[in-house]
Amino acid sequence: QVQLVESGGGLVQSGGSLRLSCAASGRTFTDYAMGWFRQAPGKEREFVAGVSRFGGRTNYVDSVKGRFTISRDNAKSTVYLQMDSLKPEDTAVYYCAADRTSISLVVRAITSYYDYWGQGTQVTVSS
Repeated sequence: QVQLVESGGGLVQSGGSLRLSCAASGRTFTDYAMGWFRQAPGKEREFVAGVSRFGGRTNYVDSVKGRFTISRDNAKSTVYLQMDSLKPEDTAVYYCAADRTSISLVVRAITSYYDYWGQGTQVTVSS
C-alpha cells in the first residue's frame, strides 16, 4: 500500500505560478513511476505529466509542455509539479498517482496503469 498526499493547490491569476507537491509513504518510492493527472468539472481525468522511477525520463501532455515541470526527490519520497504561465483552462483538481513498474525508464500516460492515487488538490486560475 502506498499513501499519497498532495499539497500546494490554490487560487492564482492567469500567468501566475504554483508548485504542487505529493508526499508518498508506505512502500519503496523508487519502485514507482509517478504521474500527475487532472480533472476539470464535467471532463474525464487526463494525464498531465509523468516521471520515471529515478527521474531519467519525463513525459507531458502537449497542452502543458514548456509551462509545467515534473520532478522527484527520491530521498524525500516526494514528486513535484512546477506550473508556470498558468491559464484558466488549467483549472482542475490535480491528482498524483503511483505506477508500480520494474522498468526504470517507463512513463505511462494511461490512468488504468496507476495503482495508487492521492486525494487531489484544487487549482483555480482566474482570468
